[in-house]
Amino acid sequence: MNEYRKVTTNTVEKLRKILKNDALLIYDDTESLKSYSNDESGGEYYAHMPEVVVKPETKEQISQIIKLANDEMIPITPRGAGSGLAGADIPIFGGIVISLERMNKIIEIDSENLVAVVEPGVVTNDLCRIVSEKGLYYAGYPMSVETSFIGGNVATNAGGSKVIKYGNTAHHILGLEVVMPDGEIVEFGGKRRKDSSGYNLLQLFIGSEGTLGIFTKIYVNLIPQPGKVVDLLVPFESVEKAISNVAPLMVETKSLPSGIEFIDKKSIYYASKYTGMKLPYQDEVESYLIVQYEATSLQEIEELYEKGGKALQKNGAKDVFIADNRSNSEKIWRMRRNWLESLKAVDPYVPTGDVVVPTSKIPEMMKYINEVSNEFKIDIPVAGHAADGNLHPAPLKPKNLPPNEWKTLSEEILGKIAMKAAQMGGAISGEHGVGFIKKELLKKTKPKQYKWMQEVKETFDPNNIMNPGKLF
Repeated sequence: MNEYRKVTTNTVEKLRKILKNDALLIYDDTESLKSYSNDESGGEYYAHMPEVVVKPETKEQISQIIKLANDEMIPITPRGAGSGLAGADIPIFGGIVISLERMNKIIEIDSENLVAVVEPGVVTNDLCRIVSEKGLYYAGYPMSVETSFIGGNVATNAGGSKVIKYGNTAHHILGLEVVMPDGEIVEFGGKRRKDSSGYNLLQLFIGSEGTLGIFTKIYVNLIPQPGKVVDLLVPFESVEKAISNVAPLMVETKSLPSGIEFIDKKSIYYASKYTGMKLPYQDEVESYLIVQYEATSLQEIEELYEKGGKALQKNGAKDVFIADNRSNSEKIWRMRRNWLESLKAVDPYVPTGDVVVPTSKIPEMMKYINEVSNEFKIDIPVAGHAADGNLHPAPLKPKNLPPNEWKTLSEEILGKIAMKAAQMGGAISGEHGVGFIKKELLKKTKPKQYKWMQEVKETFDPNNIMNPGKLF
């Protein structure tokens, strides 16, 4: 176990000299520091106070801060938007939080090479909007698109609703500029799309959760804007019927939807109360699929949704509702996007699971989640990305249970579900990462890989100052 030193007033003065602006540093201000003590992973019982928060604006500042931390053996926690769900940006050893909120520039939109070059603090939705104005498209689309930073997406290898067609974040990252744990600035990849010269170290950093370095520049792949989009809302009388439609839908239409989302009856109940909206057949069915198609022409999109609608109805859909304009699409997606917020309105301590299984195993996984729900007498709404087998069970705290007791119980519940997913050929995390909340599950389900990952960490960061306590 590393022996970390505390941040002293002398350390703070050195940080001030590096930043040259008092507005970029928070120290000795409990209320302001508290904003950097937690993320979206659950209750306040996960919170840990940083000793100091810095908001660098350049890679050179980050490099100097890391060198200082290394010299003084002070732990560093990189922080993006704070929208994480596994505790990766919670400073569990105190120390220095490096917030990347000021590194929010879109450096370049290179239409010739179809690449955007951005800083890590760019909000994902801002990038999507700006490139769309140039007829381009960033297909990395986590459900937290309106709040998450690109840097956080890369750090957790975020997924989202469009993975089945476009892949997760790793598929969209061409290069990274990284400040290493010793302060050296190194670039991996770039605007090129091929590189067969040695180990692919770029991919090693994607999903590393700030344990190997801090990203200061990100090269993002762009594609032409698809143009036409249509969403289908499809109610089913059972979870099994809904999930059994996923593979046949793609085979029979000979086309990959850009997304196939799943949401169960319990989730719809809470989302409906939160948004004030009601879906067709809401009181009669057990689940819904939201299917999205993209195409370049009106004729192509019409052919897709007609084929898709027929395939879905043939295979047991109660009905198929087509949203072919932005207003109707927004109504459908509002229920799905506000899923977690609707649960937090009922229970501010709600944790969110993130298991992934082979798609064909989703009905079995849902059955197991229901068994766990009955065993613990806990309500567990579930939503997820049906096409890639990624489910988010969210157990709700009983009203009379104290928060600290709920912390232990909810971790046991989600731990059981995660272990079951791994036994089914899945994994304990599909897109939220491991952080510190799931590190024991990682160790149990991938013991050999865990050992190798530790060795990689020790090679890059021998003093273990970069986001200690995460993953390991």
